[in-house]
Amino acid sequence: MDKLKLELKEMIIKAANLEDVDPGEIEDDQPLFVEGLGLDSIDALELSVALETNYGINISDSDTAKAAFVSIDALAKFVSENRSK
Repeated sequence: MDKLKLELKEMIIKAANLEDVDPGEIEDDQPLFVEGLGLDSIDALELSVALETNYGINISDSDTAKAAFVSIDALAKFVSENRSK
Protein backbone atom coordinates (compact mmCIF):
# COMPACT_ATOMS: atom_id res chain seq x y z
CA MET A 1 0.00 0.00 0.00
CA ASP A 2 2.93 2.37 0.68
CA LYS A 3 4.05 2.04 -2.96
CA LEU A 4 0.53 2.89 -4.13
CA LYS A 5 0.37 5.91 -1.81
CA LEU A 6 3.66 7.21 -3.21
CA GLU A 7 2.39 6.69 -6.78
CA LEU A 8 -0.78 8.61 -5.92
CA LYS A 9 1.14 11.48 -4.35
CA GLU A 10 3.33 11.73 -7.46
CA MET A 11 0.23 11.55 -9.68
CA ILE A 12 -1.44 14.38 -7.73
CA ILE A 13 1.67 16.55 -7.90
CA LYS A 14 1.88 16.06 -11.67
CA ALA A 15 -1.87 16.40 -12.38
CA ALA A 16 -2.27 19.53 -10.23
CA ASN A 17 1.06 21.09 -11.28
CA LEU A 18 2.30 21.28 -7.69
CA GLU A 19 5.91 21.67 -8.76
CA ASP A 20 7.05 23.01 -5.38
CA VAL A 21 5.60 20.06 -3.41
CA ASP A 22 7.59 16.93 -2.61
CA PRO A 23 5.68 13.63 -2.17
CA GLY A 24 7.18 13.31 1.31
CA GLU A 25 5.49 16.56 2.33
CA ILE A 26 2.00 15.15 1.74
CA GLU A 27 0.65 13.39 4.82
CA ASP A 28 -1.44 10.27 4.16
CA ASP A 29 -4.36 11.61 6.21
CA GLN A 30 -4.02 15.24 5.05
CA PRO A 31 -7.11 16.69 3.31
CA LEU A 32 -6.52 17.09 -0.41
CA PHE A 33 -9.03 19.88 -1.04
CA VAL A 34 -9.51 23.35 0.48
CA GLU A 35 -7.31 23.11 3.58
CA GLY A 36 -4.45 20.65 3.28
CA LEU A 37 -3.12 20.66 -0.28
CA GLY A 38 -5.66 23.24 -1.39
CA LEU A 39 -6.81 21.45 -4.53
CA ASP A 40 -9.91 22.71 -6.33
CA SER A 41 -12.58 21.40 -8.73
CA ILE A 42 -10.28 21.72 -11.77
CA ASP A 43 -7.71 19.59 -9.94
CA ALA A 44 -10.45 17.03 -9.22
CA LEU A 45 -11.11 16.72 -12.95
CA GLU A 46 -7.40 16.30 -13.64
CA LEU A 47 -7.17 13.63 -10.94
CA SER A 48 -10.17 11.80 -12.36
CA VAL A 49 -8.51 11.69 -15.78
CA ALA A 50 -5.24 10.49 -14.23
CA LEU A 51 -7.04 7.75 -12.30
CA GLU A 52 -8.70 6.52 -15.48
CA THR A 53 -5.42 6.61 -17.42
CA ASN A 54 -3.24 5.01 -14.74
CA TYR A 55 -5.61 2.61 -13.02
CA GLY A 56 -8.61 2.14 -15.33
CA ILE A 57 -10.94 3.75 -12.79
CA ASN A 58 -13.85 5.86 -14.01
CA ILE A 59 -15.46 7.96 -11.27
CA SER A 60 -18.99 8.52 -12.48
CA ASP A 61 -20.62 10.48 -9.65
CA SER A 62 -19.71 13.31 -7.31
CA ASP A 63 -20.45 11.39 -4.09
CA THR A 64 -17.90 8.73 -5.04
CA ALA A 65 -15.36 11.40 -5.97
CA LYS A 66 -15.87 13.27 -2.68
CA ALA A 67 -15.32 10.09 -0.68
CA ALA A 68 -12.29 8.98 -2.71
CA PHE A 69 -10.58 12.38 -2.73
CA VAL A 70 -10.68 13.02 1.03
CA SER A 71 -7.05 12.07 1.59
CA ILE A 72 -4.25 9.86 0.27
CA ASP A 73 -5.44 7.11 2.64
CA ALA A 74 -8.97 7.25 1.21
CA LEU A 75 -7.73 7.46 -2.37
CA ALA A 76 -5.36 4.50 -1.95
CA LYS A 77 -8.17 2.39 -0.49
CA PHE A 78 -10.49 3.40 -3.34
CA VAL A 79 -7.86 2.61 -6.01
CA SER A 80 -6.93 -0.74 -4.49
CA GLU A 81 -10.60 -1.77 -4.41
CA ASN A 82 -11.51 -0.52 -7.91
CA ARG A 83 -8.46 -0.65 -10.18
CA SER A 84 -8.53 -2.61 -13.40
CA LYS A 85 -4.91 -1.93 -14.40
